[in-house]
Amino acid sequence: MIEVTALLREYDHARAYTDELWKDLSPDEVTWRPSEDSSAIGWHLGHQAHVAHFMIRNLTAAEPSPDPELDGLMDSAQPERFRGALPTIKRLTEFRDTVAERVHARMNDIAAGRVGAPAQLTVVATHLLIALINHEYQHDQWIGEVRANDLGHALPPDPDTGQVSRLDGYLVLNPLA
Repeated sequence: MIEVTALLREYDHARAYTDELWKDLSPDEVTWRPSEDSSAIGWHLGHQAHVAHFMIRNLTAAEPSPDPELDGLMDSAQPERFRGALPTIKRLTEFRDTVAERVHARMNDIAAGRVGAPAQLTVVATHLLIALINHEYQHDQWIGEVRANDLGHALPPDPDTGQVSRLDGYLVLNPLA
């Protein structure tokens, strides 16, 4: 089984790749929607963090949302046309960073055995991190398509971690391959 600490490094690589896809864009490009039935790059950024928070919260540690006002907005169950206005880039960045810090804190507690049922939670943490990494890359695909096809910006090279490949066109961490 892949160690939790190694998966945390892969999570950081996935987040860094996401940053390469958007940090050089203007605020208007980050908040632009290709159509009313499409989401802006900024929504995907918030959604990636939203899912990470809820997975950590629901599977390993009950804790409050770092930004409860974003919870409904970043939920994919909310149809695109009703998602409302995005928060500022600063707020999105802070939300993403806070969630990543919480992911690291909880996963490091699990890896160090500072939790009840450490062996069981290690299994949960391993699968949870793989899902978070692949979810990050799943939304990176859409961000990349809008970046390149609609906004005309070059794509960065794929992450070169030795653990990531493409499957059906999507980047994935596949520990079984």
